[in-house]
Amino acid sequence: MNMLHLAETGTVATRRRAMVDYVMSRGNVEIDELVTRFETSRMTIHRDLQALSAQGLLRRVHGGVTTLPNGIAESSMLYRRRRAMREKKAIAALAAGMIVSGDVIALDDSTTTCCVVDHLATMGGLTVVTNSLGIASTLAAMPAISLIALGGRYHPTFDAFFGLMCEQAIGALRVGTLFMSVSAVHGVNAYHQEQDIVKAKHALMRSADRRVLMADSTKFGSNALNRLADLSEFDVVITDDGLDRATRDRLLDHGVTLRVARPCASDTVKA
Repeated sequence: MNMLHLAETGTVATRRRAMVDYVMSRGNVEIDELVTRFETSRMTIHRDLQALSAQGLLRRVHGGVTTLPNGIAESSMLYRRRRAMREKKAIAALAAGMIVSGDVIALDDSTTTCCVVDHLATMGGLTVVTNSLGIASTLAAMPAISLIALGGRYHPTFDAFFGLMCEQAIGALRVGTLFMSVSAVHGVNAYHQEQDIVKAKHALMRSADRRVLMADSTKFGSNALNRLADLSEFDVVITDDGLDRATRDRLLDHGVTLRVARPCASDTVKA
């Protein structure tokens, strides 16, 4: 019975992820089109859309569904987990090279920091602070790592905790290095769509002796609502070699310390 439930849950999650991708690629889709596309009933489609709407991934309209106009879907965990993953893995590998056993580090809720976690299992004596439920769950299975999970109000769209309790918990700590990411980089400034997430990231930045921003090249030149920081406020900015030369030069002229990861088939990088 439990195995059947797990299988059904996996099927539902897979269908809903595919549904988000399908709608985002088209902008507006009618219910009947989704019924045909996913070979299921109207009732099932309505349940899926209700769940996805509650997560802030899609917007239901009369007779169909549409994407959100404000970039929330692009910030969601479902979307971010599949965007530029090759580049994120290369960036994460380069970032992990900055960590040594015994460090105290903080990881935000970004999918790039999720990739950093893959490199931590062999490092003993680490203390890791995070507001990400997914990262905390992964680290909990690594006995050599001391985990500090930040509580607060859980946000299912981002699979992480935010709000006053989270910010107060961060303020009581001091970490050596913060590894974080953002939704967008425009000019020499980093942005994020959600105010509560900006507040949490600000708190993390204040708590860290060293700040490392990880941003793949697809984020440069894009937009989000809330300004988070000038890139010069980070000790290091790590991106990938998809970033054009003109943008690199502009960042260097602005005083940004830039490191470039070079993705390849084996996910190795070269500084």
